Amino acid sequence: MRIGLAFDLKDDFSIAPGAPEDICEEYDSMGTVRLIESSLKSLGHEVLLLGGGRNFLSSVLGQNNVNIVFNIAEGRGAHPSREAQVPAVLEMLDIPYTGSSPASLCLCLDKPLAKTLFRNAGVVTPDWKILTSQADIDNTSWETLYYPFIAKPAHEGSSIGVHADSLVKSPHHARSVAGSLLAAYRQPVILEEYISGAEVTVAVVGNESPRVFGSMAVMPRSVAPDFIYSVEVKRDYVNLVDYKCPPKLDKTTLKSLEENALKAYAALGCRDIARLDFRINPTGVPYLLEINPLPGLGSHSDLVIMAGLMGITHANLIAMILSAAFARYPQCCQK
Repeated sequence: MRIGLAFDLKDDFSIAPGAPEDICEEYDSMGTVRLIESSLKSLGHEVLLLGGGRNFLSSVLGQNNVNIVFNIAEGRGAHPSREAQVPAVLEMLDIPYTGSSPASLCLCLDKPLAKTLFRNAGVVTPDWKILTSQADIDNTSWETLYYPFIAKPAHEGSSIGVHADSLVKSPHHARSVAGSLLAAYRQPVILEEYISGAEVTVAVVGNESPRVFGSMAVMPRSVAPDFIYSVEVKRDYVNLVDYKCPPKLDKTTLKSLEENALKAYAALGCRDIARLDFRINPTGVPYLLEINPLPGLGSHSDLVIMAGLMGITHANLIAMILSAAFARYPQCCQK
């Protein structure tokens, strides 16, 4: 089968003067692209590298005989709809692709909207407040808010904008961090209730009958009562954290975790694969932080680490995603 691979590379972007140094964190390395390409080839497929942005447009129009596109493209610009760009083009061209629809990708990347939908589905998520302008910052009664909370950009992933100082414990700190985030990332800022407890990520696959295929705890190596899975921690995960798969949770908590993951997956219309990040509070209640319908597939990503701990090879993980997509596009299996 001829499979196109859509992706965005860090090396294709230059950070503008004054822009945050982590602004390109979501984009992939060529090493990740080659890893996925190798796995697809090991499954017997021919792979065409389509790239992202304008290169993707010219490539997909020039190679419109691909059977399906394996999509890991994060999209361009600071838009809450950026992850929907490649799938939207593919739908316009009637080309099958892996992963969630444009609508679902937009919903998931818009953290405040996603959290509203979580609650509507009966999924517990931390309380939050949105700031969209300097006027919001000036008019907020900071002394009346509950502390601590996490301050972060409202339309990003990969912990972009989440650093050690993102845990806000005082009104003075809150004003400073919120103002800096608003100016640096040029998008709304979300102030999210901080949930102490274990950080657990859950993977869901499938469509008509999605299932949880794994969950994994992220544990700091040093004692850290206010642990944050920040950009810096993710960059140095080998030295700073350990992973436990499956997580050490009691049966009731694990059941609640999996049920909430499936509820959120369905509520936001996810397809094929998604990774969901939770915090388990001291009484065992899972709080859903966010959902990622376009999870990283590089060797350092949480999903791949989880799969490895479960004895699932990278090729088998890729095959799992493809299999779910093929079920939605039976015509692919006939070519």
